[in-house]
Amino acid sequence: MALWLVRAGKYGEHEPRFFEDNRIYLTWGGLESTGLSSAATYEDIKALMQRSFPAEPTRRLGNWTGQIWAFTLGMKPGDYVVVPRKSTGTVAVGEVKSAYDFNPDAEGKYGHYREVRWINTDLPRSAFDQDLLFSLGAIMTICEIKRNDAEKRVKALANGQTQNVRLTDIVAAALPDVFDEDEAEIDLEQLSRDAIAKLIIQKFKGHGMARLVDAVLKAQGFTTYLSPEGPDKGIDILAAGGPFGFDHPRICVQVKSGNTPADRPEFTQLIGAMQSVNADQGLFVSWSGFKPTVLKEVPVKFFKVRLWNQEDLIAQLLANYSKLDEDIRLELPLKQIWTLSNAD
Repeated sequence: MALWLVRAGKYGEHEPRFFEDNRIYLTWGGLESTGLSSAATYEDIKALMQRSFPAEPTRRLGNWTGQIWAFTLGMKPGDYVVVPRKSTGTVAVGEVKSAYDFNPDAEGKYGHYREVRWINTDLPRSAFDQDLLFSLGAIMTICEIKRNDAEKRVKALANGQTQNVRLTDIVAAALPDVFDEDEAEIDLEQLSRDAIAKLIIQKFKGHGMARLVDAVLKAQGFTTYLSPEGPDKGIDILAAGGPFGFDHPRICVQVKSGNTPADRPEFTQLIGAMQSVNADQGLFVSWSGFKPTVLKEVPVKFFKVRLWNQEDLIAQLLANYSKLDEDIRLELPLKQIWTLSNAD
């Protein structure tokens, strides 16, 4: 059995269909009306790609051919698939249940698909060892992950078991020839954010996460009140504009640092807390993301509540890092670097 990485769009735009339909889709632009079932070999797919994209360079077509082959012919029922989720900052793991199929009447880019049984759709990225995060950082839509017993370890994670990897394996994962077989480059930005996330969860677990969010809000110009450690009844932080905190907006903040996505009851608790302190708006920060029951409330409460998952918090942290209190920067030492952007 094998383990495959499949992305649900550059911005996670296809995630709802992946999980509502219990499928993974080959959302490749330019192939919407082209069935691939007749392609029996790698060379068949290569020829089809050359016909479909005659203006593309040979090397790029080779890369694309490998990914299309992986989805249509490489995967087998019983293999596992991982889908990094943009909407929640977590990782979904499922088992492939069908061969490749094509529905010519499907809307948009949802004609090419495989059936999947989702095992865990909200694994926090911090649960993965660094070598697996390195693999998840491949800048490819589809590729196989096979180093360091990856399939066995991801299966264990999906079923609530801990990993066991040797330090030598983690060091080996950083060698430059890791992805020669797939010709995959690495998303260095995502890799760096994963390292930052691991340090944050080590140093700011529990009430420390609320302290970190409080520091970010102060850096944004808010005057804040941070609740002491202990039961908070849904109020971790109060924030408002102005030097004394008497201006608007007045925000009630709830912060969850656990390793499970926040659910509807916690969201409802925040709404109640907002009403009890006469807050204008609310901010719900959940390190492990949110369950669909919460995400469905986003359009309903759009003018009242904002949600921050792990990626959102890190983005705000980086945007305001230079304005953070010195003690926070000492606990979380970061430096900015510049690197070339890969347009492809």
